Amino acid sequence: MQAEKLQPDKQEKMQRWAEQLKDRGLHQVAATLLEAAGPLNIVGAQLVYLSQPVLNGFLDDRSLSSLAWMLEEPAQTKSFIQTLREDAR
Repeated sequence: MQAEKLQPDKQEKMQRWAEQLKDRGLHQVAATLLEAAGPLNIVGAQLVYLSQPVLNGFLDDRSLSSLAWMLEEPAQTKSFIQTLREDAR
């Protein structure tokens, strides 16, 4: 099975998530947590889906959906981790 190619809107959202984490100096911590969680990232995705009604007041629905989708797809999680590990620009 081939991993789904990241759609441009999802790619843009993931880049924004990475930039926000880098701006706050949390990118290395986030990358480490994502790596350590491994298969448990799916549980994190489900928590994002469940908390969407509450979090929609703080974040837009598309950003939350993109985050949950990234957590569900191991290949996308790995790609996101690599983005986080890159030197901040």
